[in-house]
Amino acid sequence: MTKRKETADGKTRRQESEEESSSDEDINMLDVEFEWFDPQPEYDFHGLKALLRQLFDVDAQLFDLSALTDLILAQPLLGSTVKVEGNETDPYAFLTVLNLHEHKDKPVIQDLILYFARQAKTNPTLHPLTGLLPPSSEAKVGLILTERLINVPSEVVPPMYTMLLEEISWAIGDKEPYEFSHYLIPSKTYQEVASPLDQESRPQKKKKKTKNAGAQQDSEVFYFHPEDEVLQRHSAIFGGFEYEKQEGEGQSDARRTFHELGIKPQGQMILIEADKLEAAVNAIGEYLRST
Repeated sequence: MTKRKETADGKTRRQESEEESSSDEDINMLDVEFEWFDPQPEYDFHGLKALLRQLFDVDAQLFDLSALTDLILAQPLLGSTVKVEGNETDPYAFLTVLNLHEHKDKPVIQDLILYFARQAKTNPTLHPLTGLLPPSSEAKVGLILTERLINVPSEVVPPMYTMLLEEISWAIGDKEPYEFSHYLIPSKTYQEVASPLDQESRPQKKKKKTKNAGAQQDSEVFYFHPEDEVLQRHSAIFGGFEYEKQEGEGQSDARRTFHELGIKPQGQMILIEADKLEAAVNAIGEYLRST
């Protein structure tokens, strides 16, 4: 079922116009029509599973992603997928929420709760999460899962959040278990890192200086999803952590974003009190319109 249809040219159109405006060639505009759908078990299993694998990065192997995908698809009236070529194609993006307490007996949810608790213990900022996640806690935590392909514009995000808030409200009105005290949003950030291959190719006398520069760059965190920076400003808790499954040497080179630098992804968790999420969603929309 189609929820919404919208033409989203966004940054793609602006970037092409800027790049070609200085030339004598005609400006080529790229219009992409995005459609929002309810999750569809018949069509979305493999696409959602791939996006979940992307979300959890190297630690995805710690979870039964098939079982997690099935949980998402078992609540087709809650959450959204974004597609460009009709309902029977793979999603380019998705957003949904799972009730951690309601599904506490599911092995994949147990694995996720234990994983989040372990990561919270590695970062003092995240440590309060350890008291909210256990099934014995009085907190009612909704796990918001969202991811999109890297070339999908951020403009698809606010409608997904807006529809999710509406659907949660309708579900609560129907006495369904979606009345949360907090929302936990796992995500990803990255750091730029100097390539060891580049360092080896430089003169030995410069090696120490290069290391120091790399250390400074490692301290700066960048966002895969610009909306995460907005969500953090409305959060009760947020912080990053190292993945448990480390990438092999040279993987940062395979993920280079610039000529001289690779990237090192790391996990992130954002905890938002339920009554703050609507304001955060509105702020995301305002932020994206201003950029």
